[in-house]
Amino acid sequence: QVRLAQIGGGVVQAGGTLRLSCTASGRTPTAYLLGWFRQAPGKEREFVATSTHDVANIYYGDSVKCRFTMSRDNTKATIYLQMNNLKPEETAVYYCAAGWSAVRYNDRKYYDYWGSGTQVTVSP
Repeated sequence: QVRLAQIGGGVVQAGGTLRLSCTASGRTPTAYLLGWFRQAPGKEREFVATSTHDVANIYYGDSVKCRFTMSRDNTKATIYLQMNNLKPEETAVYYCAAGWSAVRYNDRKYYDYWGSGTQVTVSP
């Protein structure tokens, strides 16, 4: 069992920045992929970014590349998502997740544990 506690989110104007963090606890959380997904109203949950357990690779969804930066600190079992130049269409609930497939890293079905989510609202 892995528990994920999220901090961050809020309301920001278009072009603004926000930072999310997520701390994992429980059974060997640093052995998992830790990543971020988001879900806008009426839409499917979308892959944002993820890090392999050893931080050797960090992958991003196409829509966030060059604007979002994910980092991971295994000494704290914490991941971060720095979001720059946010767009109104990125308004969503953002979830952190722990998964196990480095091949299917962008597929939510391969993530077993989820945080409770945090709302990010980007106003025009």
